[in-house]
Amino acid sequence: MQEVVPIDPTHTTPRDARLTGALGAEDPSVRLQAALTAGSAPDPGLLDALVERCAVEPDFFVRDMLSWALTRLPPGPALARIRRELDADRAQARAQALHTLSKIGDRSAWNWIPRALLHDRDDEVARTAWRVTVALAPDDEETRADLAGELVRQLGRGDRAVRLSLSRALVDLGDVTRTALEGAAADPDPAVATHAAATEVLRQRPETGFDAAVDEARRIVALDPERAPRPAPAPAAPETGPC
Repeated sequence: MQEVVPIDPTHTTPRDARLTGALGAEDPSVRLQAALTAGSAPDPGLLDALVERCAVEPDFFVRDMLSWALTRLPPGPALARIRRELDADRAQARAQALHTLSKIGDRSAWNWIPRALLHDRDDEVARTAWRVTVALAPDDEETRADLAGELVRQLGRGDRAVRLSLSRALVDLGDVTRTALEGAAADPDPAVATHAAATEVLRQRPETGFDAAVDEARRIVALDPERAPRPAPAPAAPETGPC
């Protein structure tokens, strides 16, 4: 078992100070090397610096290395610190905290990830939340069905990439999504109904590509007689009084 090293935020070693400075260097290769060094010789004293850098780091590869470095730290203090980022004002801080939780893989985090993140106003945060909550969700059918009910509320949202992410999350949940998807396929909004039907196609036939599934879903929705446009009622004849 990995020893949990107490973190003393008031004590900063010269090495910590150098690495903290390098994490904010202008050159991304310097920042990448600093994150690699931090993870190769993990030091709990760098926890705050690594988490804070995740919130502002513009380079994808550096961010991923920062998350890896955080997984190398004692999980108890790391999880407690990352948890605070889930309510951060900055969207990147929320998204990267979720991503790091998935890398750590501690399923107890499921209990305290805010469900509001599943409906976050920022697409990247929401997409990450969908993936991470599905990955960490308990195996019992009732919990996973409840999660499916939350996720289907986002059907029809965003561009192709956003919709694909949601479909993948729902498919990964398994058969418990069937009832929720059937209900959403009857939604009066064609975008929601099409996305639900496409996701059900993928659930039943995972080998189907997303675009092919969407095309098939559009045909299903278009042929549904319940969705055929209904003629507008004729205007009522004006009432006439006695001549």
